[in-house]
Amino acid sequence: MTGRRNLKSSLRGRFCADPMREFDRLPPALRQWLAQAHLPWSTRSVRRIWLRHHLDTTEALKFLERAERATLARDTAKIWGKAHPQAKA
Repeated sequence: MTGRRNLKSSLRGRFCADPMREFDRLPPALRQWLAQAHLPWSTRSVRRIWLRHHLDTTEALKFLERAERATLARDTAKIWGKAHPQAKA
C-alpha cells in the first residue's frame, strides 16, 4: 500500500520525464554554459529564461551570467559576510 501513496506525491509533476532530451533541445552555447555553470541550474530554468524573454543565444548567456553572478554575490555575503571581496556591495 505504501507504494501507491508515493505515486500521489505532489513532486511527481515537477520533474522532466526525460531530462537529457530537454538538455539536448537547448542550443549548443546554452548547453555548454549549463555544463560549466557554477550553480546547479536546471535545464528547465535555462530554457524558460531563454524562451520567456525571447532572447537570442548571446543575450540569454549574458542574462544567465548576470543572474549567476548576482546570486553568488548575495550568497557569499550571507555565508562569509559582507566584508568578503566577492560579496555584493
